Amino acid sequence: MSVRLLLLAYEYVPDVVARRAPYREAHLAHVAAWHERGELAIAGAFGDPPAGALFGFSADRDRVEEFVAADPYVVAGLVAAHRIEPWSVVAWAAPQEEQPG
Repeated sequence: MSVRLLLLAYEYVPDVVARRAPYREAHLAHVAAWHERGELAIAGAFGDPPAGALFGFSADRDRVEEFVAADPYVVAGLVAAHRIEPWSVVAWAAPQEEQPG
């Protein structure tokens, strides 16, 4: 059984690590608020150093656009480009916490 989400992909500016500090806490709070409301299923940066981020939304496209427009990273110019695409998730496993042994 698949789950239909909207995938939001961010491409960060090349110097994001040097520029993100003043906006990082607000960005993470923004992400957390959407997750707590149940509209954001998964989120995280990719690359080392980060080149971008991926977000999986259960919300509709208009709501995802609202997320983008209000994201402190976007407002500060740290996101060079973004795109929104339908995403059919066919396998999902939440990470297992390490069990005491």
